[in-house]
Amino acid sequence: MKTTAFLCSLIVAGASAFSTGSLSSFTGTQVTDTAILAPRTHSSKSSSLEMMRHRKRLAKLGKPADQRKALLRALTTEIIRHGRIKTTAVRAKAVRKHVDHMVGLGKRGDLHARRQALAWIYDKDLVHALFEAAPERYAERNGGYTRVLRTMPRQGDNAKMAVIELV
Repeated sequence: MKTTAFLCSLIVAGASAFSTGSLSSFTGTQVTDTAILAPRTHSSKSSSLEMMRHRKRLAKLGKPADQRKALLRALTTEIIRHGRIKTTAVRAKAVRKHVDHMVGLGKRGDLHARRQALAWIYDKDLVHALFEAAPERYAERNGGYTRVLRTMPRQGDNAKMAVIELV
């Protein structure tokens, strides 16, 4: 008997929560037809133009953000130091963006560009050498300072390998 009365009270309470002109069970405010049919207004903090993040993905490289940044900085430093390194294809494609950016900073050659390069590249002397050599080496080139060449898969785990080199 008690369970039947309890179930009936739940049904009545549930039905009244969805009826118009009653109190909303979530906010305790009056629910009306105009509130349901009124258009949504955006808050002033966000823009009215909301876009999706298509093609914004970056290679995570199986690492947390701090380790990924350290890896990309180290690979960038070594590519600029040696001119060519052998690594996995995914890492080579991920580091290509950063190496091109550093060479572009070296071509620009101003103080702000030098400080940005010093913040990313681990070796201070290497930055100075880059800023001396890059303007004349890449004067006629407007981008694409690196080349990624695929090589044979790695012996142990069959990972796709590549050689990334400065052009």
